[in-house]
Amino acid sequence: MRSTLFLAALAGGLPTSAMAAETGANFHLTGHPVGWLALALFVLAYVAVVLEERIRIAKSKPVMLAAALIWGLIAWQTRDAGGGSTAARDAFQGMFLEYAEIFFFLVVAMTYVTALGERNVFEALRAQLTRRRLGYRALFWITGTIAFFLSPVLDNLTTALVMSAVVLAVGGGQARFATLSLINLVVAANAGGAWSAFGDITTLMVWQAHKAEFFDFFRLFLPALVNWLVPAVAMHFALPKGLPDSVPGSVHVKPGGIGICLTFALTIAITVLGKQWLGMPAAYGMLTGLALLNLLASRIDRSQRRYALAQGAEEEPYSIFRIIANAEWDTLLFFYGVFGCVGGLAALGYLELASHTLYGALGATTANTAMGVLSAVIDNIPIMYAVLQMNPPMDEAQWLLITLTAGVGGSLLSVGSAAGVALMGASGGRYTFMRHLRWTWAIALGYVASIALHLALNGARPPL
Repeated sequence: MRSTLFLAALAGGLPTSAMAAETGANFHLTGHPVGWLALALFVLAYVAVVLEERIRIAKSKPVMLAAALIWGLIAWQTRDAGGGSTAARDAFQGMFLEYAEIFFFLVVAMTYVTALGERNVFEALRAQLTRRRLGYRALFWITGTIAFFLSPVLDNLTTALVMSAVVLAVGGGQARFATLSLINLVVAANAGGAWSAFGDITTLMVWQAHKAEFFDFFRLFLPALVNWLVPAVAMHFALPKGLPDSVPGSVHVKPGGIGICLTFALTIAITVLGKQWLGMPAAYGMLTGLALLNLLASRIDRSQRRYALAQGAEEEPYSIFRIIANAEWDTLLFFYGVFGCVGGLAALGYLELASHTLYGALGATTANTAMGVLSAVIDNIPIMYAVLQMNPPMDEAQWLLITLTAGVGGSLLSVGSAAGVALMGASGGRYTFMRHLRWTWAIALGYVASIALHLALNGARPPL
């Protein structure tokens, strides 16, 4: 699942980005019928994504098909006398390797979330919250606060998935509470992810491209906090009063649950230290963490087998590979479609055209603000992907501004961020495009306030 468009390879960032740049993947076809047809295919695919609930087609299907057709058109138009297209092949491979890094990062994150759920970690948290007899409004603020401070560690997508499980378990029966709390989670997770290099894939991109260092992102803490608090205060008054139904009994974390939590924390540490000290991409640390999780799973499996044997019960094998099979594959394949469309449109020349139009004519501050708004329609990851490839001449304050706007601008619409798109699939209809749209006005106020605060605190000059 996820949103879509714009454009290709992190200049100076990941090794695959450098390779894509070296291929000179710009065929200057924006004025050619092939370019027009490719753009039309993307628009149609995006419309299908937005209308997923009505047409009942998973989001990954239209964007994957559009990506295949776009690259097919590019290869056909740029084929040489021998019938092939080496340039198109190299450009596609560069895009695909970019996607592969994101893919494995997300697979590991989703596997940990699923494993924690299977061990009753989230159920235990839900039981603790309900046992305290907290009201809907208190739960709204508690889950939002946890999301804001957990997102910089887990990343916004993982945080949204984790906390949505808690929201739906505690108050899923109260439709208004569930809807507002899930909107709050999307905004809080996106805002929290903006002030940490590890909090979002977009901040990870900026970090890996050396546009800002690890501790520079902390300068965005206060603007990000304001971005969440403004709409949260507005939604507070629409929340229902009262208490959710209590759940009788207590829930215990299954054996190995705490170990998985600690292993997840170790995985995050390996990922950050691997990037800071070894210069390795984030996928390296996450896959190392998956290896550690597999070792822990073997211990859990042996323990469960011994317990089943002692009780004379049927053995219950425990396998991480079964958990991986339950990952959100529609989300992962949707990302392939996004990267495919993005890479194709970039190769056609739309990226260069957008760079001249936005940064050349409007200036950095206005362009960065506009790109944040555009991320609500297109998704923040392709937006940042595009800006890094454009590589406009900007100082650190402006790179932090585009990091902020691309991270939090996606909250304006449900399809504008990984967190929003993921929750549309996980909420069972409680969180939808139209329900989120009703609160876009409040989220927009927070967006404007966060930009103004960043300009005041961090030295980026406002537009003339």
